[in-house]
Parts: sequence; C-alpha cells; structure tokens
Amino acid sequence: MSEVDGFAPRERWRAGEPDVADVAVGEAQGRLRVEVVVSALGMPRRCRRPPAVWLERGEWVRWQVNYRLAGPASRGGAWRYWLDTLSLAYGPAATDAFVGTQTRHVDERAPLR
Repeated sequence: MSEVDGFAPRERWRAGEPDVADVAVGEAQGRLRVEVVVSALGMPRRCRRPPAVWLERGEWVRWQVNYRLAGPASRGGAWRYWLDTLSLAYGPAATDAFVGTQTRHVDERAPLR
C-alpha cells in the first residue's frame, strides 16, 4: 500500500515456481522445503531467523516479514514500511486455497520504530 494510491492493497498472484530472489525452495523425499529470502536493505537486521518449513503435497504456508526502509535523501530520507506475505502451496491448489487456515505459518514481523 502507498499513500500515493490511497493505501489500496497491491497483490501479485502467480502460478508456478516462485522467483529465486524471493523464496528458496527445494524438493526432497516427496516434500518441499520453503524459506523466504529477506531483503538486505530493510531494517531491522535479522540475525536469527526461523528455520525453513517442510510441506507435504496439498499443504501450504503463509510467511510474513516486514521491513523499514530509508527513503532517498532527495525526498528527505523519509522511512517507508513494507510487509511481504507469501502464501505458497505444494502441488495443485484450489482457487480459494489461501482463504482458509494455513498448514504452516511463519511470522517474522518485527517491531519497526
């Protein structure tokens, strides 16, 4: 969301494999290992992170992580806040799959001053 567009939520939906810059995934023994790649630019620094999650076919994870970023000096260095929510299913998923309760939930949201 952004003040410029009246704080309207922005979403991005995509089928297929996630972008490797955003999510690390790998299959082993019929399960999927999922780990969100955090931005090196955002604060707070995350020295200790939750471990990757393993999904069985038909399961899904919701992973949330937030950041505070310094804006460009040309705009007064104002802070921007950012929340990423990844909803990822392993295997075929119904169109309303992410409406219900997730199989795994990782909450990496941190206090942002």
